[in-house]
Amino acid sequence: MKTKYWVAFSAIEQLSSTFIKSLYDYFGDIEVAFNAKLSDLKQIDGLSVRKAENFIEKKKVIVPDKAFEEVQKRGINVLTYEDENYPYMLSQISNPPMTLYYKGDLFSCNLEKTVAFVGSRKASFNGKEGVNKVISDLSNTDVCIVSGLAAGIDAVSHKSAIDNNLKTVGVIASGLDFTYPSTNKALYEQIESGCGAVITEYYPTFEPLKFRFPERNRIVTGLSYGTVVGEAALKSGALISANLTLEQGRELMCIPGAINNSNTEGIYKLIKDGASIVTTGEDILNYLGWEVVNKSEEKIELNSIEKIVFDIIEIEPKGFDEIQSVVKMETSELLTLLTMMEIKGLIIQVEGDRYKKA
Repeated sequence: MKTKYWVAFSAIEQLSSTFIKSLYDYFGDIEVAFNAKLSDLKQIDGLSVRKAENFIEKKKVIVPDKAFEEVQKRGINVLTYEDENYPYMLSQISNPPMTLYYKGDLFSCNLEKTVAFVGSRKASFNGKEGVNKVISDLSNTDVCIVSGLAAGIDAVSHKSAIDNNLKTVGVIASGLDFTYPSTNKALYEQIESGCGAVITEYYPTFEPLKFRFPERNRIVTGLSYGTVVGEAALKSGALISANLTLEQGRELMCIPGAINNSNTEGIYKLIKDGASIVTTGEDILNYLGWEVVNKSEEKIELNSIEKIVFDIIEIEPKGFDEIQSVVKMETSELLTLLTMMEIKGLIIQVEGDRYKKA
């Protein structure tokens, strides 16, 4: 069982994916690579002796079985570079992550129709509304929205995807022991509970340190066929993602905004440099050459109680108390029913405790 050796590599702090890949490519076996001696590593062309010595020293405290056990104990899924299910688009970038950890259902997402949304953490109202508008145009399709689970445009993108019955993948810059920012805790839970997956290349105990965010960005763009920039100042992480998109040979798209907003200065620079303009979801489909499956056209069988709930909210959203007064269910039972209907993509929670048809 080779997975534990991939996990063991990833459990060593500040060991780059490039370093691990160079060992794997040379030895052709991850177990052999992990157990290599310094004399073996010195035979690899271009490998820094200092980095090799650092690896030999740090792996002394790593026990592969124990490292893997800690991951399993947390209920975290592991996907390695040599796994046949490793995302194809991610495998094509110059420095793909060697190990992916995730919670949720990654393979319920259509990884052949992934588009990233990135932008300012301090997004304007208009910037958020622009992203909501474009994503809502893709409602009920098999497109998957990828973003970085940060504040601002990232959070809006994930939330809009969920509200529009789209799957979403959140890529984080820490291990899964951490929720960053803490204000997105509910969003993490929602994604993990049926709306997609939260993924990372970092071992569960690794903290969200500053240098990990640019590293995270290459996965956001690398998973995706194209990237949409919602808002970006001239010096921002979103522009890093834009450059990564171009380096990876993917489609770069921008949502235009108000010219007097400092958060759109980066947008217009990208547009002047040749980025495509996006004002509708259809623009994305056209740029990427996609035809989509509309899930709302698929026949969904409702049980009797689900039909009653559907009838109640047929015209306009209804509050929890209004629904309960008709269905006569216990609070806990009704909460469970409504949650399951959300996961199925039948209904959406809006404005607190109100529900509407998806």
